[in-house]
Amino acid sequence: MARPSEFDRDEAVASAIRVFARHGYEAASTSALMAGMGIGRQSLYGAFGDKRRLFLEALRRYSDGSLAEMNAALAADGPAPEAIEAALLVGLGSAEDLETGCLGVGSIVEFSRSDPEVNALNDAAAALVVAAFAARVRGGIAAGAFDPGLDPEAAGRLLLTLRSGLKVAARGGAGEGELREMARLALRGLRQLSV
Repeated sequence: MARPSEFDRDEAVASAIRVFARHGYEAASTSALMAGMGIGRQSLYGAFGDKRRLFLEALRRYSDGSLAEMNAALAADGPAPEAIEAALLVGLGSAEDLETGCLGVGSIVEFSRSDPEVNALNDAAAALVVAAFAARVRGGIAAGAFDPGLDPEAAGRLLLTLRSGLKVAARGGAGEGELREMARLALRGLRQLSV
């Protein structure tokens, strides 16, 4: 009979996210993961199978949390441009805290398209982000906040790309004012241009 886990799985995965965000997948050693998660080797392998399975669980959890933060910002009352700006800027991370880096963007940079399971997780997350942005853009068009000729799905893809870029910029040291300025510049374009 298997012995019950002696640690909180949710807390352990949250800690693994921080370790992977700091180091990336390849450079995150088993010893760094064990130290960060506060568990032993047997517990790590017994609960998660191996480093790769742990990474996939961490990536899934990170993506779910990031999407929830973004959706909460998009659902806020008020004009669509303000809600989209808030969604672009929520949870970007910073250069001061390397453990706040984006696991999704980091995994795309590290793996490119070489890992089908990582691809599937990132593709699914991207589709949800695009759909969420497109829905808010569609509402903004109906309210007269955006150019009526705008394609909401194309705008959603642009906003996904911008959000990813903002995460990289934040990790590279861009301050809150710079990040907000970039988001606002993109949103001005949605008001004026047809896609």
